[in-house]
Order: sequence, then structure tokens, then C-alpha cells
Amino acid sequence: MSKSNKTAKSALIIIIFTLGSKFLGFLREVLIAAKFGSGMETDTFFIALTATSLVTGFLSNAISTTFIPVISEIESKEGKKGKIEHTNNMINVIFFVSLILVIIGLLGTPIIIKLLASGFEGEQFNLAVKLTRIGLPMILFSGVIGVMTGYLQSEQRFNATAMIGIPFNFIYIFFLLFLSSIFGIRGLMVAGVIAVFSQLLVQIPEARLSGFKYKFIFDLKDKYIKKVLYLSLPVLIGVAINDLNAIVDKTLASSLVSGSISALNYASKLNGLILGVFISAITTVIFPVLSKEANDDNIDGVESTMSYGINLILLITVPATVGMIVLAKPIVEIAFQRGEFDAIATLMTSQALIFYSIGLVAMALRLLITRVYYSLQDTKTPMINGAISVGFNIVLNLILVNFMAHAGLALATSIATTIAAIMLLYGLKKKIGSLGTKEYIITFLKTGLASAIMGIVAYIVYHGLYGILGVSKLHNLISLLVAVGLAVIVYGVLCYLLKIEEVRYMVNKVKERFIGN
Repeated sequence: MSKSNKTAKSALIIIIFTLGSKFLGFLREVLIAAKFGSGMETDTFFIALTATSLVTGFLSNAISTTFIPVISEIESKEGKKGKIEHTNNMINVIFFVSLILVIIGLLGTPIIIKLLASGFEGEQFNLAVKLTRIGLPMILFSGVIGVMTGYLQSEQRFNATAMIGIPFNFIYIFFLLFLSSIFGIRGLMVAGVIAVFSQLLVQIPEARLSGFKYKFIFDLKDKYIKKVLYLSLPVLIGVAINDLNAIVDKTLASSLVSGSISALNYASKLNGLILGVFISAITTVIFPVLSKEANDDNIDGVESTMSYGINLILLITVPATVGMIVLAKPIVEIAFQRGEFDAIATLMTSQALIFYSIGLVAMALRLLITRVYYSLQDTKTPMINGAISVGFNIVLNLILVNFMAHAGLALATSIATTIAAIMLLYGLKKKIGSLGTKEYIITFLKTGLASAIMGIVAYIVYHGLYGILGVSKLHNLISLLVAVGLAVIVYGVLCYLLKIEEVRYMVNKVKERFIGN
């Protein structure tokens, strides 16, 4: 368990930094809801943000994912000096590509908005075009951020990439608190551009500590640049395809009642807290290990590392799913219901949260399994899987939106993601052999049983305590915190009694430390 222990420690460090970032991000969303509510302006802002973040996500995710194994190869052949030189070349080439994308985006913004929000017309359409054009410079920085992320993680430096959201969210929060009433929704998008730039700035000190120094090198014939771009293409397409799920949701929601897009966005943010904090930490730390085992042709090592990751994911996401379903309404009330965000917005958002939560386990597993494919230098299978998932999502959207409105769009995403995750697991089994599926099923059943009991406890405690304390925001918060606290204790005890290995291992480590002291 030495490797597992090291992985757990690295993941814990990332989780701590990420929790701080996510807390600030949560505060950012609360302030957006309070300052701008859930209506035409926020619907338009989130569509414009989707238009820009779509490309920024493509670049940063694809580049950082494929750059890690390539840069490790460079270091083994050319040493640290060669690694730094090729990183500089990659930064300059990606910045040049990003500049071209920004120019194309400026010219094609009206077409992009028509595709993303076919229900927008008149003033709302014009506002969406203006906001998108304001946000396009984000693209210039995202690719460079992806290169620096890959470089730092190849150096086993995770702190800067984990805390990258702190300055990002501080800038948003400062604007919302002090400037939003002056500059409005357009100023919010400008703040977003500055916030993205700050993510690059926070990486520079740690890069310099590792020995990195920027130098202008621009060589399109660099074989490693070509390799990264070649490997990135399927990842880019795959990310684009996966993001189409959210785009399709927002497009259909744009034709529903006002506030539907915002409800989906806020619910997705809450659901994404688990993915962004815990699951991201696990996959970030495990991915380099998977790549090393795969490069050494150690399939047993790949399977062992993946097994450990899957069990950790099940331990976290199964109870999180139950908790968010049982306590969806009070969670949304405490998170967002203030200012312009009223009871109707709370109801709509909590409905979306419940149905997004259903797919949380599959979303998390899909993230990890995709990394396994990447470590095996197979970037095409996840791309094809994403295309199939979008197909299912579109069909289910068109069916369910007629019966469940925006909640049906959230449920469609969850079902499509679950199908995609199952298909990825099946394909991986055919690719590398036995995956120890029986062990995963046993862990899932044990965590499911513990989570079901935990959910009952949380429901009874929350409603019982809230009924005693009375109706108020403070009492609501106290009731929720007590219910969640007791639920976590109950879940931990049940997992220990059910002999879940990872829980017992952590408990034994704590015992050893206390006994040793």
C-alpha cells in the first residue's frame, strides 16, 4: 500500500487547495445569483461563457493531458534543458494557434450564438454576441495554461495547478462586491477574462522554482510538437463532443421558461463540486502513475492503480449522490436563495440537481477510465465513446424535455453519461483483460447499502431538527450541517463495519499515528 499511501497523500494536498478554490467559486456563484438573479441576463451570460469556455476547455485539457507523457519522454532523452526548450516552443506555438482561434471567433460569433441558443432573439441575441466577443481573449491564455500545467505535473508539482482557482475566483468576487452595480453583466465578462489570465500568473513562480525560464523559441517542425498535436486531436474532438451535452441542454433550455438555463447551470455547479474537488484530485495524481505503468508495459500495475482509483471514487460519489438527492432543496436554498434568487429559482435548481446527481457516479468513473485509455496512448476510443454519448443525450433530451422540462434535460445527461461509462469499461476489458469487476460490484453494493442508511438518517435529522428550530435561514443552515455531519459519521462507521478495505486502511493509519504518539 506504499504507492497507494503516496497517492493518497498527494491527492489530499490537492483536495485541500482545491477546497479553498471551490469555496471561493461557490461564493462567486452565490454572488452572481444575488447580484443578477436567474433570468434573461444570467441566461445570456452563461451562454456567452459557454461559447468561450468551450474552446478554452478544449485547449487546456487536451494540451495538458497529452503533454505529460510526451514531456517525460523528452526529459529521458534530452534531459532537463531539452525539456525546458521544448516547453517554451510549445508555449509559443499554442499561443499562435490561440490567436488564430480568437480572430475566427470574433468573425463567427453570431453563428456560434445561433448554434448554442437558438431561442435567443432581439436584444438577448445581441447581448450574447457582445458578451462572447468580450470573453474571447480567454482563449489566448488557456492553451498556455495547459502547457504549464503539463510541465508542472511532469515535475510532480501539483500545488500551483491545484490552487489555480483562488486568484481566479478572487477577481470575480471583487468585481461582484464592488463593481457589478457600475459595470453590470458586461463588466462581469471582462472580470472573467482577467480571472483566466490570473491562472497563468499563479503558475509562474512554481515553474521558476523548478528551473523553468521563458525563452522565445518557435519551431513548427519540432517532432515533439507534432506528436502532442497529433495526440491532442482526438482529445480535442472528444472534449468538444462531451461538452456538446451541456450545449444541447442549454440550447433546448433556451426555449423553455426564463431561468431554465440558469437553473441547469447552478445545479451543474453544485454537482460538479464533488467532481472538481475530490475526483479531480484522484485522477490528477493517478494519471502520471498510470502512464508510467503503461509505458513499462506493466498491465497488472495499470489494473491495480485503476482499481484503487475506482474504489476511492465509489466511496466518495455513492454517498454524495444519495446526500444531494435527499437534501437537494435545502442545499440550493442555503447556497443561492437570496437577493434576486427566489423560491421559484430554488425549486427549479433543486429539481435539476436531483437528476444531475443520478449520473454523478458515472461521471466520476468516466473521468478516471478515460485517463486509463490515455495512459495506454489510446485517445480515439474516448472520442468515439463521447460521440455515442452525445447521440444518446440528444435523443433522450428530445423525449424527456416534453415531460419534465429542464429537469428532463438533466436526467438525459445522467442516463447518457452512465451508458458511456459502462461502454468504456467494457471496451477496456476487451483491451487489457480482466478488470476485477466483481470487486467493484462488491464495493458498490457495500457503499450503496451504507449510503442508503446514511440518507435515511440525514433526511430524518434534517426535517426533525428544522421542525423543532423553526423557519429561518440560520436554522436551515444549522439543520443541514448537523444532518450532514451525523450522516458522514454513520456512513464512515458502516463502511468500516462492512469491511471496505480503503476505509479500514485509513482508520488503521490513524490508529497507528495516535498510538505512536
